[in-house]
Amino acid sequence: MKDEHTPVYMISVVAKLVGVHPQTLRFYENEGLLKPSRTEGKTRLYSEADLKRARRIVSLTRDRGVNVAGVELILNMEDELDRLFELLAQMLDDALKESLIERLEEEHFKEINVERLIRLLTE
Repeated sequence: MKDEHTPVYMISVVAKLVGVHPQTLRFYENEGLLKPSRTEGKTRLYSEADLKRARRIVSLTRDRGVNVAGVELILNMEDELDRLFELLAQMLDDALKESLIERLEEEHFKEINVERLIRLLTE
């Protein structure tokens, strides 16, 4: 059984799934946006989490017109938000977690992935 951080996809597969040229993925890696694992032979292997991140990068650049510096800032903020919710999940008792989840479900955030935050609170 693999988790979302197990490296399994080669660069050509990820490029096809994301809809970019492999060189674009190499560029993202050089910019520090992606960090695929490497085999002993130096072959890049991407995990499911890397694939999701690559899709997010492509979405931000293609669909939203965000440049690489902006993508880096957005991804860093999303990562920090995830860490914040993990900390909250550790600190809150079950009743408070349930209340927070209910509130998150009621709110209509435009840019925040509420489902991801709820998943962090319930793990």
